Amino acid sequence: MNWTNKIVMVTGAGSGIGRAVALHYGANGANVVVAERNEEAGQDTARFIREAGGEALFRPTDVRSPEDIVKLMRHVDEKYGRLDVLINNAGVSRWKSPYEITVEEWEEIIHINLRGTFLCSREAAKIMKRTGGGSIVNIASTRAFMSEQNTEAYAASKGGIAALTHAMAISFGPDRIRVNCISPGWIETGDYNQLRDMDHEQHPAGRVGKPDDIARACLFLTDEYNDFITGANLIIDGGMTRKMIYEE
Repeated sequence: MNWTNKIVMVTGAGSGIGRAVALHYGANGANVVVAERNEEAGQDTARFIREAGGEALFRPTDVRSPEDIVKLMRHVDEKYGRLDVLINNAGVSRWKSPYEITVEEWEEIIHINLRGTFLCSREAAKIMKRTGGGSIVNIASTRAFMSEQNTEAYAASKGGIAALTHAMAISFGPDRIRVNCISPGWIETGDYNQLRDMDHEQHPAGRVGKPDDIARACLFLTDEYNDFITGANLIIDGGMTRKMIYEE
């Protein structure tokens, strides 16, 4: 995979999965646009990429704001004249009883996770359409398909992203824009060494996931040689959603 001179944007790239994705593209030669509302975290990611010999541009962006998204895409278009890859990673979670969650809390999660994904994709697609196509990857979650208690807003937003993905794949397909989705399971973004043996053993793959697992999948899905893959949802969870669980 050669990403030299490719323009890649990653939203929510200040930490966790987003940072890992940005670092992987930077290490493979891409010009990475780091879009992040936490300025310190975003600047750190861009600095890490540059210190490793890559190219990176930080743009403070809050995907709750349609105006921020338009400004972000306009700046990238003016600077580079193209956008080859968009990774929609920005997202938040909140576990709260459906009896107690407020309208404002519900809307914040939907606006960041789902509406933000749509608006970033639409504005990016306008650039991609003009320049011959591109690739979009949306980060959903296995919680789009299975749940724990008190996750309604998050599950709804991630289920919406999964559905939005195949809808946009059809709408953007004639413009040579591919749209795919990754649904991560347990991806540990904290101290991996603090995990227990039982945490790893419950996964058929034998371990809890890491952000790098998702980053490598993004590289695969956006590789121009994989141009027959669109509208797909790639579940990366160490096999957990395929494991039958019975109470003893």
